[in-house]
Amino acid sequence: MNNNDLTNEIRNKVDIVDIIGERIPLVSKGKNFFGVCPFHDDTNPSMSVSREKQIYRCFSCGASGNVFTFLMDYEHKEFKEVLKDLGDRVGINTSNIKIKKKDTKYDNLYDAYLFSTKYFQNNLASSYGREARDYLSKRGITEEVIKEFEIGLSLDKKNDLTNLLINKKYDLKTLNEIGLSIDDRDIYIDRIMFPLYDTYGKIVGFSGRIYNENKQNKYINTKETSIFKKGHCLYHYHIAKDTCRVSKSVIIMEGFMDVIRASTIGIKNTVALMGTALTKEQIMLIKRLSNNVILCLDGDSPGVKASLKIGEVLQNEGLNVKVVTLPNDDDPDTFILTNGKERFQGLIDSAVNFGDYKIDSLKNNVDFNSESSLAEYINSVLQETIKINDEIRVEIILKKLAKDYNIGYNTLEKRFKELKKDTKASKIEIKKEPKKKRKDKYSLAVEQLIYYMLNNDWVVTAVENEKIIFPSNEARLLTSEVIYYYKKHGEINIADFYTYMQDKTDLLDLLNEIVSNNYKETITKDELFAYFKVIREYSMNEQIKRLEKKIKEEPDIMEQARISEQIRKLKLGE
Repeated sequence: MNNNDLTNEIRNKVDIVDIIGERIPLVSKGKNFFGVCPFHDDTNPSMSVSREKQIYRCFSCGASGNVFTFLMDYEHKEFKEVLKDLGDRVGINTSNIKIKKKDTKYDNLYDAYLFSTKYFQNNLASSYGREARDYLSKRGITEEVIKEFEIGLSLDKKNDLTNLLINKKYDLKTLNEIGLSIDDRDIYIDRIMFPLYDTYGKIVGFSGRIYNENKQNKYINTKETSIFKKGHCLYHYHIAKDTCRVSKSVIIMEGFMDVIRASTIGIKNTVALMGTALTKEQIMLIKRLSNNVILCLDGDSPGVKASLKIGEVLQNEGLNVKVVTLPNDDDPDTFILTNGKERFQGLIDSAVNFGDYKIDSLKNNVDFNSESSLAEYINSVLQETIKINDEIRVEIILKKLAKDYNIGYNTLEKRFKELKKDTKASKIEIKKEPKKKRKDKYSLAVEQLIYYMLNNDWVVTAVENEKIIFPSNEARLLTSEVIYYYKKHGEINIADFYTYMQDKTDLLDLLNEIVSNNYKETITKDELFAYFKVIREYSMNEQIKRLEKKIKEEPDIMEQARISEQIRKLKLGE
């Protein structure tokens, strides 16, 4: 079996909807599936995935392709790596595919962290780690959890790890830069060590925690380095991405100990922010996990403020947000230790919609004996209610306000509609979409003609028979590739055509642009010949322009007359 046959066999045995659906949430609409595009900052689902054609396309950023191109871009892998992964998935022998390991400038840094992790793990398992193991045991951290999260121990020695790494040919400058040493000594001394991971599961940092009362700082965390950017990571992401797809939700917590504790009771669809404010990169990661988000932050005042702030951002990003309120200022770690799995699971199951949570929070510090304060509160509630896209919930809120504060329902409804109208008007006024450069009729005709060649086999034959000459070199080359592919395979399969075009990177941009358009699927002969006419008209006009330029530069009167006659015949269509 040659490589082309192997590639096509693997692609035909996987379903692009399943593959993409395992990585981003997809919703069925008609015959296609839609999801938030992972290749740009997408608020509304703009990526369409076709099970029939086995391709995806984003109507916003133009990303498109088949299952191979999606995984290559999404997981930053080479074609052969993706091919081998999918082959293994469907049970096809890919032993003849040889993948050469790519060395990156960061490989030695990842290796340093991997070595350090093994070193810390060995310390915890040794006689030196007895006290730390006892501490973890009392905190309900079992040996299984220690292994799962690769927990270790730094020793009470000032330069033990530093010396070991220097002996492995690392220099002090590098160790200082990546946060493992400071000057000539270890950063982490006598602490329980929790590895921190990037989104691919590589260890890129540590959080070192005290387990006795001899230290001032409870935690010491790795500084930002070339391989560790806090705002680009979510703790536990590389593990949670699988369980989130099954549970169809993601639980966001504040600290990694909360995530570890939840994992001990079987709740693994969790990620932690690691103490950072929510970043644009983290929002993109959350969108990849699920459209349904449950905020389970600390129950104290800062935790409530963070829930309100983060919930607002995520809701504005089009996500369905719910909030868990922990009692007694607890964090998830403490609550689970004190109350157990069932009570915590009960809180997760009864999480309230963010809108309701925010409306309830508006009661704080309101003087209900003051008419002005009460009116301000009611207006604030109505402003929040505008954001709720559920008529039944809106009516419940308005009726409750009317009953609780003895206000006429009609008065509240009228005010609600006024605010909603004002909000819509302001959004229309403020929102300014960037104007797309309008294409002329010739460019549109070329795009649509190639689009219909890709979707209707008979169009390919018609284009070749009519000897249509496309205006641009790119369009001519792409058309030639389509015709060649059709003659070789007897049909056009867009998903396989993408694989065929994989190495022709100079034409992929045009192919992506054409495929990402939302044209109708079929075309009549009359419509097709209308496109032919437009393209021929363009060619004729360009030829006339060249001749008109030539006639101006021609000194010979007889030659000028000959060129004029050529122009006349072209204009008459002769």
